[in-house]
Amino acid sequence: MKKQGPNLSSTSWCRWSWEENKTFELALATVDEDDPVRWEVVAASIVGGKKSAEDVQRHYVILLEDLKFIESGKLDHILADATALLSYPVLKTADN
Repeated sequence: MKKQGPNLSSTSWCRWSWEENKTFELALATVDEDDPVRWEVVAASIVGGKKSAEDVQRHYVILLEDLKFIESGKLDHILADATALLSYPVLKTADN
């Protein structure tokens, strides 16, 4: 039976570029989680300036769900299964 992961909708996770994700991660690491305007500060730091405070907070919740799923041990560590979730092709190696 195939294991299910978190509900990663295309409306949030998939519409973030690599650069947006990296600046999001850096902002999360530097902005105090108790800051009352945390999400506004994180949103303002995202490359391109196209993300709202609501967007970054939703993205954070999805990230936490994804991390919980990975840490739960329910993730099959098979590259072939993971490539179906990627938006770019993965090069084939001798191992896969």
